[in-house]
Amino acid sequence: MHISDGVLPVSVALGSGAASLALAAWSARRTPSEDLPKLAVVAASFFVASLVHVPLGPTSVHLLIPGLVGILLGSASFLAIALGLVLQSLLFQYGGLTALGANALLMGIPALICGWLFQRLKGHNRKRQMIVGGIIGGLGTVFAAMLLAVLLASGGEDFFGVARLAVLAHVPVVAIEALVSAFTIGFLCKVKPELLHLAQTGLKREH
Repeated sequence: MHISDGVLPVSVALGSGAASLALAAWSARRTPSEDLPKLAVVAASFFVASLVHVPLGPTSVHLLIPGLVGILLGSASFLAIALGLVLQSLLFQYGGLTALGANALLMGIPALICGWLFQRLKGHNRKRQMIVGGIIGGLGTVFAAMLLAVLLASGGEDFFGVARLAVLAHVPVVAIEALVSAFTIGFLCKVKPELLHLAQTGLKREH
């Protein structure tokens, strides 16, 4: 789901870059120092998960996990995703430097939304948290695909077909990420609930 250099109009690329810098600075200010190890681990997971690309026509698909990143990091998720994208661009030329801001927006904004949704819908029951986590994990990719389509469409009519294909290509990714998120949330609820900002005493364990 990385946008390459030269695809977006200059004005869109510059505007996306400015917005991403502002959001990254806001995310950094909202990240306490004690959360930095957690941020590093999640950022590394995002980095590795989105490295494996499966070509599909003029686009490619891969795991994105913005929903899961948002659930785990909350407001720090944008910073983690931005750092992962910078490393991917510099080390593997995924996306490109001029499109870095747009790529950060299309994955970072869904992460922020998903983190906000999870904290308000998670409840106290582990089964509910698994279900909510799975749904939100899938929604993260839906939101990212929608933003990708909007950004590609800004490049003109030549990219309308690519935008539609990019959205359709990520339908199976949505299902996979929903399952991955559900199992991850369920496991963390059981062994490390504080990672999800859950109080151990408030978690109703199911047998």
